[in-house]
Amino acid sequence: MEESSTLLKARKDKMNELKESGVNLYPNDFKVSNTIGELHQFTQISSETLGEKEIILGEHGTPFSVAGRMMAVNNFGKSSFIRFKDRTGQIQAYVQKNFVGADGYAVFKKLDIGDFIGIEGPLFQTKTGEWTLLAKNLRLLSKSVRPLPEKYHGIKDPEKRYRQRYLDLIMNEQARDIFIKRSKIVSTMRKFFEERDFMEVETPMMQPLPGGAEATPFKTWHNALGMELFLRIAPELYLKRLVVGGFEKVFEINRNFRNEGVSTRHNPEFTMVEFYQAYSTYEDLMDMTEEMFRTIAMEVNGTFQVEYQGEVIDFRGIDNQGNIVKEPDAQNGGKWRRISMIESLTTIGGIDSAIIGDSEKLLEVADQKGIKITKKERYGKILTKLFDALVEPKLIQPTFITGYPVEVSPLSRKSDTNPELTDRFELFIAGREIANGFSEINDPADQYERFLQQVSQRTEGDTEAHIMDSDYVEALEYGMPPTAGEGIGIDRLVMLLTDSPSIREVILFPHMKNV
Repeated sequence: MEESSTLLKARKDKMNELKESGVNLYPNDFKVSNTIGELHQFTQISSETLGEKEIILGEHGTPFSVAGRMMAVNNFGKSSFIRFKDRTGQIQAYVQKNFVGADGYAVFKKLDIGDFIGIEGPLFQTKTGEWTLLAKNLRLLSKSVRPLPEKYHGIKDPEKRYRQRYLDLIMNEQARDIFIKRSKIVSTMRKFFEERDFMEVETPMMQPLPGGAEATPFKTWHNALGMELFLRIAPELYLKRLVVGGFEKVFEINRNFRNEGVSTRHNPEFTMVEFYQAYSTYEDLMDMTEEMFRTIAMEVNGTFQVEYQGEVIDFRGIDNQGNIVKEPDAQNGGKWRRISMIESLTTIGGIDSAIIGDSEKLLEVADQKGIKITKKERYGKILTKLFDALVEPKLIQPTFITGYPVEVSPLSRKSDTNPELTDRFELFIAGREIANGFSEINDPADQYERFLQQVSQRTEGDTEAHIMDSDYVEALEYGMPPTAGEGIGIDRLVMLLTDSPSIREVILFPHMKNV
């Protein structure tokens, strides 16, 4: 703490000296001609191309105007080498008293690591062959009052990295790369939908009824309307209203809010994409999801295989003979594994198929394995809780689990072959849920009955069960075409494609406890 105070005082003393000498610490009139990334490009292309662009490299060549944050300084008396960076990269610059003048060099000597500077000058090669910007004019653009963390050690405390993400981004290239990739993942996803004639829409983030998922909502109050509102837990019911209205292909990249625990996989505020397509089934969406993930993986990482926490995840899929497709493209890869929940419990979870339909015996299995399930739980909830404990952690490669019980799928269409199950899937990769999709209920009477069942469960103490949404049932009464919809957790997808162990690594400003 004492060392930090000493450094802070020294910086403030320099600031006062600069002010007294007439230097503007925060000007806003420096014009940038090129990024550092562009300078690196200029040094790598042929001289013929440079000639066409009228760019000449060398000490007496084309002058560039570049700005960035100063990250390192090596002083040699009347000259110095510095490193500074902008959003596109880092470059070395040479500052010499004879070029910037005595006054300019005096100002430079009072600058600190972390200051933003503007440099004008040509590119030349040093004796070691490194391309360097020769400073013929150097200006202070913004004074950094506080010293940056020591570069060698960086910011080791994860809590500090998340609370002061700006410092993390300055000092940690890996953190910067994660969020650059995140942006690319979202933009690729948006392009994927737009190329397939989906329309991007926006639905309310404050809703009179929390619906579309089983979760505890955040409550708020609207003064002018004099009513309680809820931050949305999902946009689903509003998006399906739009399908009723005639928008047959819609998607929303949205923020959802769930008043639940915080962990490496959960943040109270998170990002999803939800999309709905008329005249489609849940099987169509499984095909689309395979194609989408392959498209994103190739665009972002340049490969259909990614390493996540020591496991190689393969998006290529298998052909009809059960062989991995060796050289797929995004549209023509193989199928990912598809298995029903009940089959997964016996083949992966190790439950005897002879007792899979017996609630009492399943509760005994849960008790033996230390899985907490109350005796009042319905059969469908028992199955899903056993699945969560015994199967989900083992689903490393992309796997679609299908055939979810009606009791845990209040918005999913019942299967035509088994009315106790639904036309629903969840996608699991690396032992966690990534997506949830299903063929939608478009029978208003069926949806009304499902809501009634949910209301009954709330009465019995299930606070996360769905609330009756009469307006949505009324919308269905006007007619909704056969439709399938899906939600994909973008934060978890980014974790997967950036090999990040915690959701906090992929959210710029994760929620933290007060200190």
